Amino acid sequence: MTSTPNLATHRLLLRGWRESDREPFAQLNADPVVMEHFPATLSRSESDAMVDRIQQKFEAQGFGLWALERCSSREFLGFVGLNRPHFKAHFTPAIEIGWRLAHPFWGQGYACEAAREILRFSFETLALDEVVSFTATCNRRSMALMQRLGMTHDPADDFNHPALTPGHRLERHVLYRLGRAQWMNPGNGRAEQIVGRD
Repeated sequence: MTSTPNLATHRLLLRGWRESDREPFAQLNADPVVMEHFPATLSRSESDAMVDRIQQKFEAQGFGLWALERCSSREFLGFVGLNRPHFKAHFTPAIEIGWRLAHPFWGQGYACEAAREILRFSFETLALDEVVSFTATCNRRSMALMQRLGMTHDPADDFNHPALTPGHRLERHVLYRLGRAQWMNPGNGRAEQIVGRD
């Protein structure tokens, strides 16, 4: 049993992981469309091992990658949450916000809606000073979401991901940041109405 605090928005429940999540999560991780901007798709055993690590991190630190459920249908959509990058870079140690949703649920604003709730939890409950997010330079969709969340990008922060071999198509990454003071500023867009995008 993981010690995962439930979080909720108008349409979504962010909750601890269940055994029934493992099958749809494995399907998500095996989808080449979902995993386009990752080095490879995951096998069922690799996907299950990821769930195990997520649960262990919740028990150890009280936050992690929440399972995302649509309230109206009780469907598992994927995850949105927080992670500590395990590699060394100019911006680490850090807490990153990330997301991975099954392809049928893209374009409906779920990732943005859930990520805004995660940011609220990050700054109000965890009292973090900053949250970062990063992705490969070709992942325009995730970068657009980072921008909608009010995160900012300085090209000087861009980096080569140390877990990827030199010259790999995904090696170069952009880094986006959001500080607590920036998040508290009403002008950063966090109070905007969610529309059907993510």
